[in-house]
Amino acid sequence: MSNTPHELSADFPELADKISALKTSNAHFARQMEEYHELNREVHRAETDVEPMDDLAQAELRKKRMALKDALYQMLIATA
Repeated sequence: MSNTPHELSADFPELADKISALKTSNAHFARQMEEYHELNREVHRAETDVEPMDDLAQAELRKKRMALKDALYQMLIATA
C-alpha cells in the first residue's frame, strides 16, 4: 500500500495538457475529476491514519477511485 496520493496528472503525465483542457471545456469531465480528487483525498487520509477506517472500507474506496480513474482515462483517450 502506498501513502502517496494518486494525482491524475502525475499518473498520466503525457495527458496533463489534455486533462487541463478538458477540465475547463467539459463540465462532466470536471465533475468526475472533482469526485476523483475527493475520493483520492479520502483514501490518502485513511491510509495515513489521519482519518482511520477499517481495511474493507479502504478497499471499497480504492475500488471506486480506480473505476473513476478508468472512466476519466477513457474520456481522455476518446478525445485524442
